[in-house]
Amino acid sequence: MLSDLVISPVDPALGARVQQSIDCKTKPPGSLGRIEGLAHQIALAQNREDPSIDPAHLLLFAGDHGIVAEGVSAWPQEVTGQMVLNFLSGGAAANAFARTADCEITVADAGVASDLPDDPALVRAGIRAGTRNSVVEDAMTGAEVDAALRFGADLAGAKVRAGAKTIAIGEMGIGNTAAAALVGHALTGIDLKALTGPGAGLPAEGVARKAAILSRASARRTVSGPKDTLAAFGGLEIAAMSGAVIGAAAARVPVVVDGFIATSAALAVLTARPEAKPYVIFSHRSEEPGHRLILDALDASPLLDLDLRLGEGTGALLALPLLRAACAMLSDMATFDSAGVSDKA
Repeated sequence: MLSDLVISPVDPALGARVQQSIDCKTKPPGSLGRIEGLAHQIALAQNREDPSIDPAHLLLFAGDHGIVAEGVSAWPQEVTGQMVLNFLSGGAAANAFARTADCEITVADAGVASDLPDDPALVRAGIRAGTRNSVVEDAMTGAEVDAALRFGADLAGAKVRAGAKTIAIGEMGIGNTAAAALVGHALTGIDLKALTGPGAGLPAEGVARKAAILSRASARRTVSGPKDTLAAFGGLEIAAMSGAVIGAAAARVPVVVDGFIATSAALAVLTARPEAKPYVIFSHRSEEPGHRLILDALDASPLLDLDLRLGEGTGALLALPLLRAACAMLSDMATFDSAGVSDKA
């Protein structure tokens, strides 16, 4: 996946210096818990001892899914396009949280089925208007997956070149919890029924029907590797998020991953490109049951657990203040020597 984009290993010598800096701060060693590890990770990702996450930029990818025709969602497909308009007008939860978190948003049409008006705040992939129905055929061709990966990587790279020091990824797409469950099952072997949840509000009988539909899709064919999995079962916005993870990591900035669907995109990357792991920060653990299982499979410890299940990058936005605090610990906190405070005996 995007093998031309080189993801540099982190520098162990820098890691030792950063850890020494953390340990010399005016606190008992380890007393700031995971904030210390977060500071260490951001510093190594950015390859500097004085990291900063600002400016931060959320890439919000939207895409539609052909499998919605099978009845896997409680919401009609046109909601995807309607929510894109809501993002552009500033009225969604992602917009409200982004304003609070001082984070810019780029809305990306990775593959929305409905017509969208031109807007200076909207970027378009121009690949296709939604995926095919993965119950009966592959969601995408290999070439379409490649195009979506490149779209996401190029967008992340462009934002970094424009000054972004942190990339966050989020999504919108009716039916995309179905795609994420299929991708997660194919890449981890986790039971598909366990990965199938209510998404945007299915009742228990709807979840059971969804699980049966996904079982039919999964049984349609076997897959070989992350790219083939994305082609068979994924979404254009999921592939674009995968590309954004690779693009951000190649540009040496941390990438903050949102919920279940974004984590399925990160799963595809970390399966194909495990060298990206030092650059990936998982923001939260959502209420969608499959998210918890995939996080466990990745041995990932998210920063927050707030019972979220919206998507849109909302969890990633809520995590940004923790990243800022971690950087502030490195840059603003005194050492024992500088403060004249006695170290422990």
